[in-house]
Amino acid sequence: MSVLTRVARSRRAAWLTVLLAVVAGALVFALPTPDNPAPVSATGLSESWESTQVELLQDELPASDVAAAVVVVSRDDDAPLTDADQAAITSGSAGLGQFAVGGQAAPPQVSPDGTVALVAVPMSTAGGQEAVTERVAELREALTALPGELTVEVTGGPAFTADLTKVFEGADLTLLAFTAAVVAVLLLVTYRSPLLWLVPLAIVAATEQITLRVLDTIIPAVGINFAGGAVTGIASVLVFGAATNYALLLIARYREELRREADRFVAMRKALRRTAEPILASGGTVMLGVLTLLLSERELNRALAVACATGILLAMASALLVLPAALVLGGRRLFWPLVPEVGSVGREGRIWGRLGAAVIRRPVPVAALATLLLAALSLGGVGIRTGLSETEQFRVQPEAVAGAQTLGRALPAGTTQPVAVMTNPGAVPAVTEAATTVDGVASARPGPAGPAVAQIDVVLDAEPGTAASDRTLAALRDAVAGVPGSAPPTPAGVDELSGAVVGGSVAGDYDSAAADDRDLRVILPLILLLVGAVLVLLLRGIIAPVLLVVTVVASYFASLGGAWLLFDHVLGFPALDTTVPLLAFVFLVALGVDYNIFLVTRAREDARATGTRDGMLSALRATGGVITSAGILLAAVFALLGVLPLITLTQIGIIVCLGVLLDTLLVRTVVVPALAFLLGEKFWWPGRITRDQNPKQTHSVMSARTLRT
Repeated sequence: MSVLTRVARSRRAAWLTVLLAVVAGALVFALPTPDNPAPVSATGLSESWESTQVELLQDELPASDVAAAVVVVSRDDDAPLTDADQAAITSGSAGLGQFAVGGQAAPPQVSPDGTVALVAVPMSTAGGQEAVTERVAELREALTALPGELTVEVTGGPAFTADLTKVFEGADLTLLAFTAAVVAVLLLVTYRSPLLWLVPLAIVAATEQITLRVLDTIIPAVGINFAGGAVTGIASVLVFGAATNYALLLIARYREELRREADRFVAMRKALRRTAEPILASGGTVMLGVLTLLLSERELNRALAVACATGILLAMASALLVLPAALVLGGRRLFWPLVPEVGSVGREGRIWGRLGAAVIRRPVPVAALATLLLAALSLGGVGIRTGLSETEQFRVQPEAVAGAQTLGRALPAGTTQPVAVMTNPGAVPAVTEAATTVDGVASARPGPAGPAVAQIDVVLDAEPGTAASDRTLAALRDAVAGVPGSAPPTPAGVDELSGAVVGGSVAGDYDSAAADDRDLRVILPLILLLVGAVLVLLLRGIIAPVLLVVTVVASYFASLGGAWLLFDHVLGFPALDTTVPLLAFVFLVALGVDYNIFLVTRAREDARATGTRDGMLSALRATGGVITSAGILLAAVFALLGVLPLITLTQIGIIVCLGVLLDTLLVRTVVVPALAFLLGEKFWWPGRITRDQNPKQTHSVMSARTLRT
């Protein structure tokens, strides 16, 4: 603790701290950026999953870095293509060979109903996302010469890659601008000072930018592919929210101490001693929570674990080292016009003190009503659907999705994403025949082949990602694996294959859903145990930690149910993405416990003077305003994930937003105080509160007694 309070010992120490922070921040931007390791697979799943095994086998095929971009042409009025239309399509596609590997694009094919023509252009996927995006853009530009009454859309794997890259262009800057604006407004409203809000906002914004730069170095250095996009978006809002929360807690306690101490350095040292424990406990809980994602089957989740843990560590450092130094340098005048003078009485917390007094009079009915509200919201999750198809991932429909939907109206929905069956060349006829007998398979034909490995392209009737597609895929895997002698050579790092294997983007999504289900079963119990252990160590008891964990879990289910009602009946989302329940749970449990830690650690401190009931009432009054401000701010910044283009991020943002509001305004304000009022000293069992009647330490709880009487 002496290390933390040293920054507030003198003006010189404060200036030195700020200077060192500036130098450290500048050095961060000079860090080397390691080469980003190649992703484990397109899905981020390990070699134990069949779709990843297929990717490894495809690397042994000739032209393994080739994927088809599909040009889809239809009439604006959805009528059948005329002879003139077809002639124009043939003429217009003649020059597409310049974009095709080998210089040759497939001739146009017309759907059986005559409404759609498609041209497959085999394109190189070498050079990464930027190169693919550039090639697709050039292909689309070349197609603008077709007649105006024809609609031309480019879909397929390369087009989806290009459109996903495009929708994230400028998204980080947009998210940063919106987040900074929301934080600035909420800080200004909270402090009602034209000066004070600038200090935490500048420090938090700098912390966020430093975090993003550190991630460029750390994530690749630990051997995880850093795809950016979703990872940086979530890490950015988490750092903004958490760092601002810690700043609110410290500034509130510092203002409280300034009313007792004439020397601002003494006031800051006392504020740090009182807030360091809850901030470190809170940050440690969040770090442990997000680090459980290292056990995830998805590489994206493992990248999130490193990113968010790093961000929280830097947020704690900025709140406990840099912010105190900046505040003492500014002095009391930072709080103008509401300057906290020695001996003055703060107006903060009067509403929360009255609310606590109302709860203490009728704790049983209040706790029962709050529990019923949480249960009612939880029922909104009955019938929840999970699993988004590739065409349902975007809030704003890109061209690749529109093209796939146009093609799906005239041809089997799986035409743009055929399933890849890998076998050995000698078993191709038998495996092809076995695939065609599976219900739901539209066609199966031999594809590219090498000396030891051959591929069979299978088109499914159902749209990828749907329940019908999943059933067909599972049946297909059973059918081809049962063909005698169909096993391809076993890739390095994979257990010996017993038969043909099925992969491709459709199978990858199927395996990803299974991996997400496995992650839920493994990570959810672990995070609850870790959070519970932190609370036991912090509060030195069992009853309070168990109750706090139960309340946070209850608010998670309530927020999930309430959000699903919004998604299903208002926003019209078809389902939750399979990654959403896990990520929402990790963030809500870790962040939801934060506010309970802020409240209960203060209650334990004040209970040493007056006992548990008065201590909880005093803590509610002292922390009510700051925790409410912190909760509203954190909820707001997570809601801003909705400015990003993926439905998955919108869903995570809304669920976490609703859950944080429930934790802030209901669980922390009503449920936890009611439980403490009911249990009294048993709330800390088997620990005990050592009563201290030192008048200097009872000052903060006298107002609570007054309110109660």
